[in-house]
Amino acid sequence: MGDVQRWHAELSQDRLMGAVFASNPSTNSILWLNALFIPLYCVPLSAVHLSVTAIVRHIAHKEADDIGSAELSNASQASYLQGRIHSLGSITISCLRLLQFLSVFTLFLLSLAKLLDHGYFGRRQLAPDAGLLISIAQCLLYGYVSLLSACAVLGSPQLNRVAFLHASSILAVSWGVYMYRDVWPLATLDGSPADVAEGHVLWVKLGLLSLGGIAIPLFCPHQYIPVDPKEPLPPSSEQTASIYSRLFYAYLDLFIWRARRLSHISYDLLPPLPDYDHLKNLVSHAFPILDPMQSKSRRHLGLLFTRVFSFELCNLAATAIASVIGSFAAPMSINQLLHYLESGRAETPIKPWFWIALFGFGRLFKDVSDEWFMYYSMRLSVRSQAIITELVFEHALRVRMKADTSDSHDVAESNSSIAAPTPDNSSQIATEGTQEASSVGRDDTGGDASRPATASSSMAAPPASSFSKGKPQSTSDHETRARTNADAARPAVEKKDRSRHLIGRITNLMSSDLNSLENFGMFSTYIAVKSPLQIVLCIIFLYRILGWSALIGLATMLITLPLPGSITQQIQGAHREKMRRTDSRVQTVTETMNVIRMIKLFGWEPRVAAQLDKKREEELTAVRRSKLLTLFINSCNNLFPILIMLSTFFTYTVIMKEELTASRVFSSMAAKVSLERISDFLWNTELIDDFEHARVGDAWTAAVPEDRKGAIGIRNALFVWSKDGAPSQTPGGTHQRAFVLTVDQELVFQRGKINLVIGPTGAGKTSLLMALLGEMHYIPAGPESYVNLPRDDGIAYAAQESWVQNDTIKNNILFGSPYDEVRYNKVLYQCALKRDLSLFDASDETEVGEKGITLSGGQKARITLARAVYSSANILLLDDVLAALDVHTSRWIVEKCFKGDLLQGRTIILVTHNVAIVSPIADFVVDIGLDGRILSQGSLENALARDTKLLHEVEEEREELEKAELDRGIEKLDDPAAKQAAGKLVVAEEREEGHVGWSAVKLFLKNMSNKPILFWLIYVSGHVLRQSLANLQTWYLGYWASQYETHPPAEVPVQHYLSIYTLLMALEMGVFACSASYYVFGSIRAARSIHKELVTSVLGTTLRWLDKTPTARIIARCTEDIAMVDNRIEKATEAMTEKSVYMVLKVVAIIIFSPIFVVPAILVSLASAMCAYVFMKVQLAVKRELSNSKAPVLAHFGAAISGITSIRAYGAQEAFKAEAYRRIDRYTRISVTHGNLNRWLSMRIDVMAQLFSTSLAAYLTYASDLNASNIGFSLTMATAFSAVINQLIRAFNEFEICGNSLERIQQYLLIEQEPKSTPEGVPPAYWPASGQLEVEKLSARYSEDGPKVLREVSFQVAAGERVGIVGRTGSGKSSLTLALLRCILTEGNVRYDGLPTEKINLDALRSNITIIPQVPELLSGTLRQNLDPFSEHDDAVLNDALRSAGLFNLQDESDQSRITLDTHIAGGGANLSVGQRQILALARAIVRRSKLLILDEATSAIDYETDSIIQTSLRTELGKDVTLLTVAHRLQTIMDSDKIMVLDAGQIVEFGKPSELLQREGGFLRALVEESSDKEHLYAMAMGASTT
Repeated sequence: MGDVQRWHAELSQDRLMGAVFASNPSTNSILWLNALFIPLYCVPLSAVHLSVTAIVRHIAHKEADDIGSAELSNASQASYLQGRIHSLGSITISCLRLLQFLSVFTLFLLSLAKLLDHGYFGRRQLAPDAGLLISIAQCLLYGYVSLLSACAVLGSPQLNRVAFLHASSILAVSWGVYMYRDVWPLATLDGSPADVAEGHVLWVKLGLLSLGGIAIPLFCPHQYIPVDPKEPLPPSSEQTASIYSRLFYAYLDLFIWRARRLSHISYDLLPPLPDYDHLKNLVSHAFPILDPMQSKSRRHLGLLFTRVFSFELCNLAATAIASVIGSFAAPMSINQLLHYLESGRAETPIKPWFWIALFGFGRLFKDVSDEWFMYYSMRLSVRSQAIITELVFEHALRVRMKADTSDSHDVAESNSSIAAPTPDNSSQIATEGTQEASSVGRDDTGGDASRPATASSSMAAPPASSFSKGKPQSTSDHETRARTNADAARPAVEKKDRSRHLIGRITNLMSSDLNSLENFGMFSTYIAVKSPLQIVLCIIFLYRILGWSALIGLATMLITLPLPGSITQQIQGAHREKMRRTDSRVQTVTETMNVIRMIKLFGWEPRVAAQLDKKREEELTAVRRSKLLTLFINSCNNLFPILIMLSTFFTYTVIMKEELTASRVFSSMAAKVSLERISDFLWNTELIDDFEHARVGDAWTAAVPEDRKGAIGIRNALFVWSKDGAPSQTPGGTHQRAFVLTVDQELVFQRGKINLVIGPTGAGKTSLLMALLGEMHYIPAGPESYVNLPRDDGIAYAAQESWVQNDTIKNNILFGSPYDEVRYNKVLYQCALKRDLSLFDASDETEVGEKGITLSGGQKARITLARAVYSSANILLLDDVLAALDVHTSRWIVEKCFKGDLLQGRTIILVTHNVAIVSPIADFVVDIGLDGRILSQGSLENALARDTKLLHEVEEEREELEKAELDRGIEKLDDPAAKQAAGKLVVAEEREEGHVGWSAVKLFLKNMSNKPILFWLIYVSGHVLRQSLANLQTWYLGYWASQYETHPPAEVPVQHYLSIYTLLMALEMGVFACSASYYVFGSIRAARSIHKELVTSVLGTTLRWLDKTPTARIIARCTEDIAMVDNRIEKATEAMTEKSVYMVLKVVAIIIFSPIFVVPAILVSLASAMCAYVFMKVQLAVKRELSNSKAPVLAHFGAAISGITSIRAYGAQEAFKAEAYRRIDRYTRISVTHGNLNRWLSMRIDVMAQLFSTSLAAYLTYASDLNASNIGFSLTMATAFSAVINQLIRAFNEFEICGNSLERIQQYLLIEQEPKSTPEGVPPAYWPASGQLEVEKLSARYSEDGPKVLREVSFQVAAGERVGIVGRTGSGKSSLTLALLRCILTEGNVRYDGLPTEKINLDALRSNITIIPQVPELLSGTLRQNLDPFSEHDDAVLNDALRSAGLFNLQDESDQSRITLDTHIAGGGANLSVGQRQILALARAIVRRSKLLILDEATSAIDYETDSIIQTSLRTELGKDVTLLTVAHRLQTIMDSDKIMVLDAGQIVEFGKPSELLQREGGFLRALVEESSDKEHLYAMAMGASTT
């Protein structure tokens, strides 16, 4: 019985068992309830889990384990030890696990010794012995854990990780049991340790458990486990960090220590990106749910994201709950400490030191939970941004490249309207420096996105059952039905305005919308989990303190809830309006930057700046409304707690101030709008046919007749650029241009031959190639219809407007293909590039720059051709590659390339206007008419017989090939200044070092008001007054409460104190509202001024600077950085000011009552400042890298979208996806480091702040003689001070980070500028009265240190004269035109109508000279807006200009799809051919009615007949006093000029009447004419001009 009594007494000490024991003293029934048995119950669970895991892994990895075991058994002892360490991950892990094993084995020995020491095995007992059973249980427990620890050291890689986890978990449970049994009683008044009988052994056990179950698991590094074992990556320090290191971000210490010594942190120094954040792993998990091609779910994108990120959202919820629970540690502790002090420091059931410890550790627990909440939120944001970025990019690769021509009246609204180029119509947006440039190759493997590249692009009619049975329908019937079906195919969805270029739309999705989603997970968790839980726990806590009066506060809160709902609707509407206006401004900025050269050449800078200012003002109006609503929400944020506090008479309801904050509501609404926009892009954009059928789940499959499987052909089909592309009249009376390519019968190109596609400008030659490539929407016109382009042997495509990447010439030619030196050199020779490369110091390693600005048009065309020739593709589609070449180079290409060995046996489909020069090598000719129908196919003779216009044209241009000197005329550099030794042109993006400079900060501060010093004095004074009132309120509540300690409750004048308290709160609210409103209007003024300065600076810069600076960088300044000014910068400035005042006043309040803590407060502040200094030095460098890493992602998108037709033709989607992966991973790596650095600082500041507040609590409790009210006030201030230190540093850091945008804007305010306008430079009102031009010793260069491109050129042109300018490419023709406009640096004298041009303001000069460049630039909008962007002329003038430019000669008045003034032009003129764009640019020039008109290859892409019509119109329509300078390769364009100027190497070699120049023996012009087959006609033109 003695043993039973002893066991009874022992069990009664167990706090967990006390209640059960009291009710049921039976020893047999409650033995299993002993707390010491709890760890033992974990053993069978562990064993079962290990067994199941072992069986599953054995089945899955049996072969790999057998191989590993065989290798291990054959190893030597030394190799075994090394292999064991390698298996565990590191020697540190090995040592710590071994130490855990030793500690556990020691516990096992202690338990066994206790069992043996009591001699239980030597006695025979009838009654159960609790001590015996517990000792046996302890031995079994520690024996099992010892076995697990041994497996954690010696087990296989699959076993040791799980064994270590199990051992650590069981030990942690045991440690918790002992802490409750033996440590917790020490904190109580009458408790004692339950196992005190064990003496010193108890504390040894507790120490060993603390070591093995807490310390070692906390500090033991993790093994690196790759997400994809087949492709392990370099391990990140985050993946291998211990629990402690991850909790407190200690794994960043080494990086920060190294980085703080560097002025600049390069990308390679950043911590590696963890496996689980690499885009390929994220995509494999997310795309099956989010990608429209892989998932047919049309559920809301937010729900799909919840499914994808369910694990991350659960982690957010868990950390949010932990944070809420931890947040009650401080009020509970203060409450209990105040009870202790109010009782005169009498003994309480729980000792004060416990509440002090809870005050410190509880706050620390909350801080750790908060930081991990932020960590998971940041990770969710980074991962979602990476996934959305790649999702949008891959989806954009599927989008049909058609022209969106919607306007503000929705004239062309459809569910699938996307403004994008039709063919490859522009070069890519530049990438950032050499490290960003890479060769992108062809990769025919991949997922759905590459299907068009890997399969045959064959499409056929639907099954015959889809057509009416019985009598076959006629072709016209089929066409009618097909067009009707095309109209019916438009999905019935909400129509939206999408009148923006695809690149601009994607840029907005990737910037504004992604930024709106940045904290979506955090806000969702707050609304769904944290806020409700916090409110419930607050009410419970207050109810326990105040009783039913707390319910009045709850009722007050519920009554005020409808107001936030109403405000939420207002904010959502305001944000939608703001986003719409921001989109409009961004689109205008993007388009302006894309045509900025044209703007400068036309002198439109002031007018364009005014347009942008108007857009900005509209945007700021919406911004101001949003900010005022934010202010109203913040006022509610202050009002609601006041109402609750007044209704409950208690200050702790201040915790509920987090109920409603503007940032949370505002950002949630922004995220909702952004998700809708992204979802709209994914589901409501029209894709090319292959993907469109896959997306909608169409069972229709392409069926090509068996005998046509290998053929390249089309039968009985129509093609349009959009499913809704049939001609239609819009409600507004405007007309939308809709082109239809019609193939009535069957068109089959000859394999292994050269096939020509010819026809007049705008006939649809390029469209035929696009139809073959699957870029146009295919409408079968009958059951036998098909279109087929076999892709098995590869496709190569050369666009009419050459598409080059911002890479080296070599990489542009290789385009990812393997380098073959012999083949490569042949390609250079046959494409006439050898001479060009010799002019570059870096040869083929020269970077071509954005849009190929280091190259002439001919060079870009030949590089594009070289890419196609070098490829291994069997089929080459070449779109007018000869248009940009002079006759000599064209002849070389025909003779050396088209007839060369590299193209022998390959199928070539060549679109061309140069019929005569190519016709001798043509095997098959297709002639297309203006109506988009095939006029003829077969031989050239057949085409000429049916097309008399074509016959006349060919006769005129027939060349005498035997007279050609093939090695002459190879193109030269248009700009020798572009030559650079390193081959670089695009400068690396600017990066500042160190902290944000004062000049950048001043840019924002000084623009807040006309009197910035007075403004900031008033604003800061407002914050001081407000925070003083807030502190006074808290103290006054304590003072009010203290009256009940010294007076009877009936004598305390409640109404008096309540009135004063209410007055203090009302004053605080009033001061807040006034100061916040004052700041809002100041920030709007600053945002307006900064934007205006930036736009003025960029528009006023030089063309050379624009050439060196990628457009993407300029757009980033005008969009993302300006958005930072509108939002984050003003918020960061406000927060920094507010938190600074807040912290100072809190410290003052503490020092008033506890002066001794002035030293600790200073020490904590200094220590925090030191941490912040190190942190910000590193963080700013990382932030600058982050800012510069986003542009390459957007640039890659722009490049891919601009060249999407070429990419899809080459089948290079996978290569571009791989490059997108690399750039997104780069951005993610920097972004993750940026976020982790924030967490690193916060944890250290939090720890120091908690040490300060905990020390203050201990001092006030044990060493101070203050009353309870003042101690409560001091602890409240200390708690606020602890929190505000971190908040202040965060605010300052946020200001520094956002200040990076100010720096970037400041950089562009200091760029090189053209001379500004002055009053003295305004010309007389009559000027110019004529087009007289006098040039004397004009020299020019592109840069101050560059070579001269013009050398002392002198000539005179009388008013009304027509001067033709010819010369080899690179001779200085374009340089002369730019020099006349003062677009480059000039020396010498130029007089225009008697006035020296150097004394005239540039806008006045350029507004009175009109130049038409070779590559015309058009704006999105109507044709009327393009011809007359500032609405200065009526329609009659505009139509006359179109007629003079030759447009009406190209179209029939009865044609429903003809171009009119109301025709909508896509961005860049994407829905027009190049020839049509040149005609419209010429019409725009005629409208300006300048006295000096310059045509720089303005008709190079126009057929000969139209060119002749245009030249005739110019002779007859222009005024007699209008001087015309024409730069041309075509001699017939300029042979009837009054004079002809021949340039060579920047000098005039001949100048005079053409008839006189033709008389010169050995003259340059005569040599050119003699080489032409129609020299008689040219001679006749020259003589006719002389006679005239």
